[in-house]
Amino acid sequence: MLADALEHLVRGIVDSPDDVEVRSRSTRRGQLLEVRVNPEDLGRVIGRNGRTAKALRTVIGALSSKGSVRVDVIETDHR
Repeated sequence: MLADALEHLVRGIVDSPDDVEVRSRSTRRGQLLEVRVNPEDLGRVIGRNGRTAKALRTVIGALSSKGSVRVDVIETDHR
């Protein structure tokens, strides 16, 4: 559910929504959501001074009912 919500939010921000992929993994410190985007959209997802990424983390953290969730933004090699 969190991965779907994050994917929906990120697809609304980027120019290449088809390249957005969110993977969920469980770690010792909680859930990890990896967001993969087109390299040209990386700046849009991170935002100026990381504001957009921080806002995404805040929203996903608020939606989480199981405690801590980490959100990592990863650049893909789509060309």
